[in-house]
Amino acid sequence: MSGARALVLGGTVFIGRHLVEYLLARGDEVTVLNRGGNAPPAGVEQLIADRKDHASMIKVLADREWDVVYDVSASQQVTSAEQIAALVDFLDGRCGMYLFVSSIAAYRIGNGAFPWTETLPTSRSRPTRYGGHKATVERQLAERREQTGFRYTVVRPAAVYGPHNNIPDGEMAMFLRLLQRRPVLLPHDGLVSFPYGHAADLARAMVLAAEQPRAVGEIFNITADSVTASHYVKTIGAIVGVEPDIVMVPDAVLEQIESPLPFNHRFQKILHSMLSIDKARRLLGFEPEFDFAAGHQQTYEWFMANGHDRMQAPMNDPLWNMSWDFDIETRVIEQLRS
Repeated sequence: MSGARALVLGGTVFIGRHLVEYLLARGDEVTVLNRGGNAPPAGVEQLIADRKDHASMIKVLADREWDVVYDVSASQQVTSAEQIAALVDFLDGRCGMYLFVSSIAAYRIGNGAFPWTETLPTSRSRPTRYGGHKATVERQLAERREQTGFRYTVVRPAAVYGPHNNIPDGEMAMFLRLLQRRPVLLPHDGLVSFPYGHAADLARAMVLAAEQPRAVGEIFNITADSVTASHYVKTIGAIVGVEPDIVMVPDAVLEQIESPLPFNHRFQKILHSMLSIDKARRLLGFEPEFDFAAGHQQTYEWFMANGHDRMQAPMNDPLWNMSWDFDIETRVIEQLRS
């Protein structure tokens, strides 16, 4: 359905940026709404409003209708579940489909039967916490559909990586560690598994879900390979061309480590998980174009082409407040090797 009128809430940083680029390439009429800190690419209309200020949202969206609204920026740091409910109330009757980007964090932690499917219980944590927020909004949308027939769909990605990633403790930090020949710390013997998917694949899946009539009212896991932390490090080491110097972190030492964590936060045992994407394959015809190795190879080429290998200071995204600190890592390594 190229040529659709698409509103992207977010749209200039990471996942939304990939989505906007994909929509533009299809020939869609794209508008983004954000707080104005980042400008969209040429050919994209920008609406400026703060999602925490419902009146400002309504003011810029008044008298507008959309074929699809892609809600990429709906995290608890940006907008509350109550504010999303108010926005959905306003959009009901003004958009053909509302696509909500949820998260693997919406699942209830601790289910050991893998892979996880969309039928498993969701988090009951507070809506002020990341996973509880996502699960709460999912429940609100289901209730809204029962009441008014509101057309929505949900995608649940896991670890999303790729060019412009704004959560820098993942592949960005790992590329630099390896390039600088630093040892790599791994907790839990490197056995924790987590699902990883490329942002470009997620963007494509979002459009498939928005355009598929069978997707209305449904939830879809969207990711690619589930890999262990050890596989993660060794695969990226092969891409960079460096044999990783892996240092295992005993559990007793983990309790003493300062923040930020000296490794990808997804290496923690509490996050051990695997997702099934069989439903997305069956109903959307979705298949990832990037496996773990190919996706990180493409991301590494972007990383090098943009000179990020010469980065002097750690990245720190103001939204997620995640970064790296190689000085902390050095102290932990010295302690372990002393």
